[in-house]
Amino acid sequence: MKVCTTIPEARAACRDARARGKRLGLVPTMGALHEGHLSLVRAAKAQCDAVAVSIFVNPTQFGPKEDLSTYPRQLDRDCRLLEGEGVDILFAPPVEEMYPPGGVTWVLVEGLSEKLDGRSRPGHFRGVTTIVAKLFHIIEPATAFFGQKDAAQVAVIRRMVQDLNFAVEIVACPIVREADGLAMSSRNAYLNREERGRALVLQWSLQEARQQFDAGERAAAKLISAAKEVFAGEPQVVLDYFEIVDPDTLDPVERISQKTLVAVAAYVGMTRLIDNLVLNP
Repeated sequence: MKVCTTIPEARAACRDARARGKRLGLVPTMGALHEGHLSLVRAAKAQCDAVAVSIFVNPTQFGPKEDLSTYPRQLDRDCRLLEGEGVDILFAPPVEEMYPPGGVTWVLVEGLSEKLDGRSRPGHFRGVTTIVAKLFHIIEPATAFFGQKDAAQVAVIRRMVQDLNFAVEIVACPIVREADGLAMSSRNAYLNREERGRALVLQWSLQEARQQFDAGERAAAKLISAAKEVFAGEPQVVLDYFEIVDPDTLDPVERISQKTLVAVAAYVGMTRLIDNLVLNP
């Protein structure tokens, strides 16, 4: 595995892979890798001839009161995991490489960036789209792989790719869960034992909505109400949002008549977690 810490190094390594006729896949990450990330790497390996992974804790997607300083950083461990998966290129730049002093340019998907997590975390998606656009320019992948857990992020990035004519295919891979159903997340490491148990309410609320849907309910308001009743049973978890939306526009839907995203975010102690599922009538 070739490890690159500068943009010229990464560009050269990726250019060499493409020059040898290889279809290049990219898995962007913030490190602290878990099985969810590795599932993206395996999907990239299956669909591409060469795989690049980026590890960069992107400061511009964190709010002033969020966990940038404490976000887990485990680069040596992450490198071992990626080598074990047969990754070809790792791009792990320092902050000053990606954001040199004096930069004033941002990439913003207007409207879409203010929905779901963007509403709860102002400026978050501006940071995401700016860094992903930079990575696409540097790596020039044919395909980029993201996790369905970050469904709002996927919608925002898809729209950016469409609007800015990036020559990259976006692939969203299924959520990977712990044995008890909790969606895998680097932030799960923040949870103590009691919080880890309470965190399951996110999955329980989604399953309640699915059960009501499977029983024939199509009114979004009734599904949301049923899910919020589940949260009422876990008062120490603070619900941020539970919404039923179009997966592309993130606009609320009143009745489920086509593929629909059911998304939830909540604070378990000081840790904000997200989860979702897709309903297909």
